[in-house]
Amino acid sequence: MLDPEMVDVGRLLGIHTAKQHGPSVPAVMEHAIVPGEAPPLERGVDFATGRIAVLFVVLAAITSIPILLDSWPPLADYINHLARMHVIATVDSDPDLARFYEIDWQVIPNLMMDLVVPTLSRIVNIYLAGQFYTIMSFVLILSGTFALNRQLYGHWSMLPLIAFPLLYNTVFLVGTMNYVFGIGLSLWALAAWAALRERAMTLRLAVSTLIVFLLFFCHLFSVGVYAIGVLAFELQRLLVLRAGKPLSYLSRSRADRRPSAFVDFVAGGVPFLLVLPLLLVSPTWGLRGTFAWQLAGKLDGLLFAIEVYSRFATCFLSAIVAIAIVWGIWWRVLQFHLFGWLLLAVGGVIYLALPRVMFDTQMADQRLPISLAFMIVACAHLNLRHDVVRRAFASVLVVLVAVRVFEVQSVWGELSPITTSFRQSVRHIDRGAKVLVAYADQGNGDDVRGLGLMHAACLAIIERSALVSTAFTVVGKQIMHVRGDYRAQVDTEDGTPPSMTQLLQAVQQTDGVQLGYWARWTVDFDYLYVLFTESVYENPDPARLIPIYTGNRFVLYQISGP
Repeated sequence: MLDPEMVDVGRLLGIHTAKQHGPSVPAVMEHAIVPGEAPPLERGVDFATGRIAVLFVVLAAITSIPILLDSWPPLADYINHLARMHVIATVDSDPDLARFYEIDWQVIPNLMMDLVVPTLSRIVNIYLAGQFYTIMSFVLILSGTFALNRQLYGHWSMLPLIAFPLLYNTVFLVGTMNYVFGIGLSLWALAAWAALRERAMTLRLAVSTLIVFLLFFCHLFSVGVYAIGVLAFELQRLLVLRAGKPLSYLSRSRADRRPSAFVDFVAGGVPFLLVLPLLLVSPTWGLRGTFAWQLAGKLDGLLFAIEVYSRFATCFLSAIVAIAIVWGIWWRVLQFHLFGWLLLAVGGVIYLALPRVMFDTQMADQRLPISLAFMIVACAHLNLRHDVVRRAFASVLVVLVAVRVFEVQSVWGELSPITTSFRQSVRHIDRGAKVLVAYADQGNGDDVRGLGLMHAACLAIIERSALVSTAFTVVGKQIMHVRGDYRAQVDTEDGTPPSMTQLLQAVQQTDGVQLGYWARWTVDFDYLYVLFTESVYENPDPARLIPIYTGNRFVLYQISGP
């Protein structure tokens, strides 16, 4: 809960008080609202709750169209994760999968999809289960944004609908499915913290501890996002108290029984201490030494929150939002909460300090901006009393959602021939075969439109119960591992597949130096996928490779032996 007498930052900056700076449209709230109390605005400040709910459902359905139309979205890691879900669900009944893989349930901060999707696959097929999980993540994120906005301003608002286009972003394209789910859970967690903030400390800390526990098993970085939100929230509360603003919605007897502001502030961090013992008993702790900080890419991380495929579309949407913000400030109908400013400050410092690689996980820092973006949207409020504001908001919302959905669906439509041909190629693989994945060139795989091809070979795990060299089986990051007899034949470190040049060098190697898990590829594997090929790609080793399927940007070979 927030102090009802706290002055918002827009007022502090003179945006809402200097009426000569803009047209004479009545200003919006100048005070934060205590959750549960009616806001001090005229009747009709926003749409009815039922209408907001209907629009939420409609926009969620529209935004989900690309997911619903494509059972295999072209996301980088998605099909690899989905293959693991299939193994979890069927390994006990599939002798081929049981020969290659085993499931070792451990305390790992990366389990949400592993718990949800295999359960759903008992009702629907694995592809539908993955689609349901993705849409669930979308709904969780947007509903969490609404819930946080509701706690900050005391009523349901239309403004969080503006966050729908952010659901598609570069982090999502990478296929970090557990983290995407964790964004929504962390938003709901912060909303719960705001709702319980002035309740009994034991209740607040107990609920927060439970939330930290759930977030840990969703994704370790989700715990960090929640911690950033709580820290910013507590800082804004301290600022209010230091300014001499009493928490006037508390009775005098309750106020007298409250602990000091500093003790209350420090107590907010107690639930996060649970992370340490969980990590200590987790195999993930063994990955703690893999840290790498990079300044290069920090700007890219900011773009990842709003960019998908088209730089032009990104610039266009950003310009629309910027114009809308300026317009809202000029007409004094846009408000931004003090919590939002502190969130930007705290999040910015932490973003600069975060390493690029953390616990052997890439993009550790670049994942943060998209989480903060939804929190920032929740910190804004728009006065919709006037028809001109309603029309402007509706116009901006329609343009943003339409452009983003059209952008994603048009690109996915262009990429569908690749996924279709890959499905066809998998049918040529024998059940229970061993499949090696290589790149035509070591520099391949960096094009955002080619992300869906990076782990496409994992489709053979689902369709042909095959062993695939690039399946995620890192100890400490996944619960699916390769059995001992085959562990030396696969990538257990989530690295980059070998290039064809490296495979040919391995064949010619005579000094006994181990080049990698592919060193004995002519003996250890039955099939070879060469990805990111050109249309005129020639067989690099006709003596050992028999082409059995040539697709769009890939070739499937059968390995004839040494």
